[in-house]
Amino acid sequence: MAEQNVNSSHKPIISLEETLKAILPDGKVNGKLPPVHLWNPERSADINMEIHADGSWWHEGGRINREALVKLFSRILKREEDGRIWLVTPYEKVIVHVEDAPFVAVRVDRAGEPGREQTLAFLTNLGDVTLAGPDAPIRVAFDEESGEPAPYVEVRGGLEAKLARPVFYELANMAEPGPDGDETLGVWSQGVFFPLMQEL
Repeated sequence: MAEQNVNSSHKPIISLEETLKAILPDGKVNGKLPPVHLWNPERSADINMEIHADGSWWHEGGRINREALVKLFSRILKREEDGRIWLVTPYEKVIVHVEDAPFVAVRVDRAGEPGREQTLAFLTNLGDVTLAGPDAPIRVAFDEESGEPAPYVEVRGGLEAKLARPVFYELANMAEPGPDGDETLGVWSQGVFFPLMQEL
């Protein structure tokens, strides 16, 4: 899974102690998210960091089982314009090989009156909550051969969560016809209609 244009000739990061100091100056993991959008370090490395389709994190072929460490790393993920995803600190960045999406949505809750007035809140496997809407769209990709749907919701900064199958089924149960009276079924959230099926 080698990545092009990634410098791995120097001693790779991520020093946990230095990372903690850089992104958690108050020592709190659940506080304000670090400003990764402001960090553009020149140094980069490939240390065989992977996120599998089930949301598990791996390093050099071994699974990272420390949940607190995974949550910490998930807070410094950054998706760049070319689609690549990195672990970023102010000083250095590490490429992350993502099999599907960096998060998995494991729950959906509906607030407000069903329909146009509702807001859909998704909880990820790492405890992030995202409210679907103009800034956090729901999209459904379809396999070209099988037609099987692959649903996603944006968590932040272009980083998406793949909806777990039970969550997508729950979403499908909320579906209703589109606003123009067409046959496309979808869901509303924060005043935006998101189709859940392929257009005929």
